[in-house]
Amino acid sequence: MNDAFPLPGAGTPVVAVPAPGPGVGWWSGASSAALDDDGSFVIAYRVRTGAAGRGSTFVARSPDGERYTTVAHLDQSDFNAASMERPSLVRTDDGRWRLYVCSASKPPSKHWWIDLLEADDPADLATAQARTVFPGDETVGVKDPIVRRTPDGAWEAWICCHPLDEADEEDRMTTAYATSADGVEWQWHGTVLAPRAGTWDQRGARLTVVLPDGRAAYDGRASKEENWFERTGLARLTGRRPGELEQVGEDAVRDVRYLDVLPLPAGGYRIWYEARLPDESHELRTELVSP
Repeated sequence: MNDAFPLPGAGTPVVAVPAPGPGVGWWSGASSAALDDDGSFVIAYRVRTGAAGRGSTFVARSPDGERYTTVAHLDQSDFNAASMERPSLVRTDDGRWRLYVCSASKPPSKHWWIDLLEADDPADLATAQARTVFPGDETVGVKDPIVRRTPDGAWEAWICCHPLDEADEEDRMTTAYATSADGVEWQWHGTVLAPRAGTWDQRGARLTVVLPDGRAAYDGRASKEENWFERTGLARLTGRRPGELEQVGEDAVRDVRYLDVLPLPAGGYRIWYEARLPDESHELRTELVSP
């Protein structure tokens, strides 16, 4: 399965978005991609400016998947948030664009929530009205959504969940599954991917992509100290219950995080991932993976 899955290194890496600055906390990455009707690419991604810096969500267009032009910028202040993380970009049946963005509550809270924006054009997402669709609650923060359409026209989502029941332990993470008839009102179905005790992902398992055939990738880490140093592992849908996944293999397969994979109409894939540089800044890279 490792050879078949479109992993970093299968193509030629290209820097899609450089790190916004040098050093810890200067990150570009955590992207979500979709195809436009003309075959061009639209991506949404997170930028962070310093260890205690601002979080922003950018939307950009590209004719070839490698050269990007920003069309929308959403700052954390637009959501009265302390930071932002990975968004999810989805097309609707009528050609509109939906952006699910996740925001962090201001200190001392460790809570996260997810809002929905919708527009006819990606450039208009910056001024779209936000509505909260995954609020979380006092026991869990929710972030880093993966939202997609199902074959029957419904919606499904995998959400990274951070338990808030123990102070200073909020970095722990599992993945939950939800379904919806319209992508706005959601029904939760519980945890579908969890850490494995005594392994490299025992501290957290955050799904990052699910392919149409059920193959998947996730971010994991073994300890609190590895927060922001997650690695990529492989998983697959189990078929036992909707949305449930299981890890494939005993170890991580790549030292990157937030891997996203977009199947291409002519075959093959374009992938994006967040890569750590020697100074601990992060850049967003992309690769074209041949069939």
